[in-house]
Amino acid sequence: AAAGILCYVGAYVFITYDDYDHFFEDVYTLIPAVVIIAVGTLLFIIGLIGCCATIRESRCGLATFVIILLLVFITEVVVVVLGYIYRAKVEDEVDHSIQKVYNGYNGTNPDAASRAIDYVQRQLRCCGIHNYSDWENTVWFKQTKNNSVPLSCCKAALSNCTGSLTRPMDLYSEGCEALVVKKLQEIMMYVIWAALAFAAIQLLGMLCACIVLCRRSRDPAYELLITGGTYA
Repeated sequence: AAAGILCYVGAYVFITYDDYDHFFEDVYTLIPAVVIIAVGTLLFIIGLIGCCATIRESRCGLATFVIILLLVFITEVVVVVLGYIYRAKVEDEVDHSIQKVYNGYNGTNPDAASRAIDYVQRQLRCCGIHNYSDWENTVWFKQTKNNSVPLSCCKAALSNCTGSLTRPMDLYSEGCEALVVKKLQEIMMYVIWAALAFAAIQLLGMLCACIVLCRRSRDPAYELLITGGTYA
């Protein structure tokens, strides 16, 4: 169950980042998500080993289970550290690339970057980098010469909005840069909290396995049964 949830968290991060990937250029930002999916897959296999070792009461199997869990625990600690590092880098990444993305907007024949801008503005209810006036400095705005911003800047409740700057009350007033940074940092926090939560679960698993190992090594009755003797 823990492995399944970890893989879900990693997949969620990948899918969500795909909607915002034009706003950052550092592909290494996705490393925590990649690691957590790998850990989830490995954890599923480890869980099967632990179950089999417990059912068969294999001391060697339980010891292997504890060692592998310890290695995965260390990996999850690394995920937490990387998560905090890349969470801090998100703002610089977005700040470095967002101006270029907006300058490449083409509303008449939208490419992937243009669709990303429209998607972000609708989803996050924002307009422009810092506010809607930023559109006046873009190539698209100067080429269209209609004193309007994209329709994705229009408030969702308005059906007759044309994006005209003469009616700024129809447009989202908040800029997208801060909201994109906030969204990406929230996603990274999901990875961090998931890694911390399941690291705690793994600690509990290692503790339980160690208790079973210690009890078995001190149980003379069990040793007699193993060697084929009887115990009265």
